[in-house]
Amino acid sequence: MSIIQALLLALFGWMGSIYSPVLIGGLGGWYTIGRPLVSGFIIGAILGDIPTGIIMGAAIQMLYIGLVTPGGTMPADVNFAAWIGIPLAMVAGAGKEYALALAVPLSSLGVLAVYGLCAINLFFVHRQDALIEAGDLKGAAMIPVVGQVTNFVLRFFPIFLINYFGADLIAQLVGMMPEQVTAILQIFANMLPLVGFMLLMRMICKKDLDLIFFAIGFVLVSVLQLGMVPIVILALGVAYLEYKGNAAAQAVKDGE
Repeated sequence: MSIIQALLLALFGWMGSIYSPVLIGGLGGWYTIGRPLVSGFIIGAILGDIPTGIIMGAAIQMLYIGLVTPGGTMPADVNFAAWIGIPLAMVAGAGKEYALALAVPLSSLGVLAVYGLCAINLFFVHRQDALIEAGDLKGAAMIPVVGQVTNFVLRFFPIFLINYFGADLIAQLVGMMPEQVTAILQIFANMLPLVGFMLLMRMICKKDLDLIFFAIGFVLVSVLQLGMVPIVILALGVAYLEYKGNAAAQAVKDGE
């Protein structure tokens, strides 16, 4: 990996971090290029292999598809998982199973970076309060800039340093891996996206009937080999009938 590629990866990684102010804040950053699927496309473009980048990004995206980060809660950090895990796996010539294996510990490292950022910036928040009480509004207005400098340091430099200096090490480790270990990683690579998908189902399936609909859809795709269009049309019809049924039941309840 060249130094220019590592710098570009670090720059886009910082832009896609959770507290980055660029790209319309979180809208274009954390919620767009910060998503592993989009990150994989950009990483693939930087490293010259877009299809592989998208495949690895999709695998990591499936793992964290049910990820929600409300308020200051950060159960996992997809930023480090994508912007470090995908490039290292691609440069090593490894498959998506290695990207997933790297994504999990890197995600935990990203969580530490987020909480470290919050802890450091807490000092600057108190400093800003003191400046406001002292009447130094210009100095207080500069505190958010200082906070973003901290965010830049904790995002840009780890992504750059790990990608640039760790690429050769990961490539050597992949080359030393026994075939049995590779086979085990491939098994887990197929299982981990299922974990993410089940977490998503836990969020959206509120009734037993929702699980029945899911089972029917699974049978239609896996057993009957129906295409996406007829399944979507069928799902829309079922959703409409359920909506009308719920509306009728509510009307009867209100009439009572």
